[in-house]
Amino acid sequence: MAEVGESSGAKSPQEIWAKLVPSDSRHSDVEIKSDEIVICSVIRLSSFDEHAWCTIKRNSDLCSATLQNKSSTAILADEAVIHNGDTIDIRCGSEIIPGPDREGYLRYRFKVMPRPETSQKQLKICIDVDHAKCSICLSVWHDVVTVAPCFHNFCNGCFSEWLRRSQEKRSSVLCPQCRAVVQFAGRNHFLHYIGEDILKADSSLKRSDEEVATLDSCASIQSNLVIKSGKKLGRKRSYSPLHEDDHSVELPCPQCGTESGGFRCDHNTIHLQCHACGGMMPSRPPATTVPQHCLGCDRAFCGAYWHAHRVTGTGSHAMCRVETFQPISERTISRIPFWAHEKNRHEQDITEKCIRQMGRTLQDVITEWITKFNNREIDRTRMPLNHAERITSGTHLCNDCYEKLVSFLLYWYRISMPKNLLPPDALAREDCWYGYACRTQHHNEEHARKRNHVCRPTRGSNF
Repeated sequence: MAEVGESSGAKSPQEIWAKLVPSDSRHSDVEIKSDEIVICSVIRLSSFDEHAWCTIKRNSDLCSATLQNKSSTAILADEAVIHNGDTIDIRCGSEIIPGPDREGYLRYRFKVMPRPETSQKQLKICIDVDHAKCSICLSVWHDVVTVAPCFHNFCNGCFSEWLRRSQEKRSSVLCPQCRAVVQFAGRNHFLHYIGEDILKADSSLKRSDEEVATLDSCASIQSNLVIKSGKKLGRKRSYSPLHEDDHSVELPCPQCGTESGGFRCDHNTIHLQCHACGGMMPSRPPATTVPQHCLGCDRAFCGAYWHAHRVTGTGSHAMCRVETFQPISERTISRIPFWAHEKNRHEQDITEKCIRQMGRTLQDVITEWITKFNNREIDRTRMPLNHAERITSGTHLCNDCYEKLVSFLLYWYRISMPKNLLPPDALAREDCWYGYACRTQHHNEEHARKRNHVCRPTRGSNF
């Protein structure tokens, strides 16, 4: 039985955005013009009959599509079995077979066509709404301004009011978010449009007309503004943050106003905000203090810093426990991380069985493989952390990055394991062509279970 794909629907001079390219060059490509189209097959038996076998719908990212099985039998897409009515996401290069078997059916490759050079390109930006909020009023930016050199963003009205109050009381204007000395402020037209798009997408984030009017009445930054700092006239004594009564604005951390570990913040000290607890700590040169940034993700964490200075948390200063940011060699782990084996729980269960059958613990395995890692016996190419080449067993990592490191080491533990040590049900499985890079394992339970995905790809872009 042979099948020839055809697209049904009105013929129009629309742009061809994708094709189904048959493996047999004697058959023509199936051109896809509509954003949603039904693909039919001409079955060559005693007569020519058209049968709808799938629907292909273009996704919003413009480079992938959703395929739905419209036939009475199962079809194959990237090795996954798709039954009648079921859907699967396909991308450029996906293999599609309009039947349940690889033999007897014409194979297709889904190909996304390059967009014409002359067409207007639209860039879609995904942004977490929390990253588009003013840290003063905690709402989406309104008439956003950016300050330098720290490049934090605020509502024009909010920062203008902060600027007015700061210049009345202090010699320098500090950033409301990180306490760096502000030298420049200006309106940010690019972020202004992003804020407007966010409010159009979610009207619940809009402010009332009264709030907008209040902000506009306070806004004083209409053009680029250079903010000068220097000694204030009329001050009878030197400035000390201990005498500030403005909601402890000048006391973001325990070292503001109090010496600890031979260091005390001054009005020029730049502060870092801890990613875990939100507390503040002074930014210190790496050569003079303990690490403050995770080398795996570059985020700031305060646990190790305050622990090294023997400073404990108080009601007025948030502070992490030391366990949130530790050297790799001092960490312990008792469960397989969520990230392991590309989040494939079937592979995680197999790894757990292997460790248990060998009479070992997860900590035993990780300790052994951290030694291999430290001795550079492992290829770090696929390591999902920043600065992979600089990481050693003495490197400080946050909890998330440590679990990603453990997941990376468990891949090498499994791939290095002799086949005869695998459980019988795992040993009988064939390797997936796409290995660890397989996308189908994330949404097809049967495929994730019946194929081995702890292996290198033999097909696709990762091969």
